Amino acid sequence: QVQLVESGGGLVQAGGSLRLSCAASGRTFSSYVVGWFRQGPGKEREFVAAISRRGISTDFADSVKGRFTISRDNAKNTVYLQMNSLKPEDTADYYCAANSGSILPPRLEYEYNYWGQGTQVTVSS
Repeated sequence: QVQLVESGGGLVQAGGSLRLSCAASGRTFSSYVVGWFRQGPGKEREFVAAISRRGISTDFADSVKGRFTISRDNAKNTVYLQMNSLKPEDTADYYCAANSGSILPPRLEYEYNYWGQGTQVTVSS
C-alpha cells in the first residue's frame, strides 16, 4: 500500500510556472506507475500526465503537451509535475495517483489504486 501527498499548488498569473510534487510513503514506490489528474470548477476529473516506474515512459494529455513535464525521483519517493506557460483553463485541483499493476502509464482513473487528497492550482488572467 502507498499513501500519496501532493504539494506545490497555489495562485499564479497566466504564463507563469508551478511545480507540483507527489510524495509517497512506502519502500516500494519504484514499483508504481504514477499519474496526475485534475478537476476544474464544474468539470469532470481528467487525465493530465503519467510516468512509468523508472521514468522511461511518459504520457501527456494533448491540452498540456509541450507545456508540462513529469519526472520522478524514486530515491526520494517523489513524482514532480512541472507546469509552464500556465493558462487560466489549467485552474483545477490536481491529484496524483498510483498504479501497481501496469507497465505503461495508463490514462484511465479506474486503473489507479491509490489517490492523494489534491492540491489547488489557480491561474489568473
